[in-house]
Amino acid sequence: MNDYEESRRSFITKLGLTVGSVAIGSAKLSATVLNDKAEFELTHEQKQLMDNYEVWMDKFIPAVRAQRKDQNDQVAKAKIMELSEEAESWRAELTEFMKDENFARYYMTATERLTKEVY
Repeated sequence: MNDYEESRRSFITKLGLTVGSVAIGSAKLSATVLNDKAEFELTHEQKQLMDNYEVWMDKFIPAVRAQRKDQNDQVAKAKIMELSEEAESWRAELTEFMKDENFARYYMTATERLTKEVY
């Protein structure tokens, strides 16, 4: 595994996908994640975080694509680092919200597009 792959995996772990994976692995969420986010009712605060998260993904995915295209792209590296720091700022809130089954499923459904880009 090269340094880039290692740093991406580290970022995803920090982001909370590990939390999501643990939640999905639990008996409470053992069912298949559905593909329609509209099926999961969120609180106002949860919805606000997910709206911000989706905007964040819209910035992060192009940076990952640029980094994948050219591993020496310093602009992409800087953007990934900046966005990683931003994600770290809402990690505690995300971790707390992941305790809610509806939120966890919504999050995993929303994260599918990021997961497809990163892995």
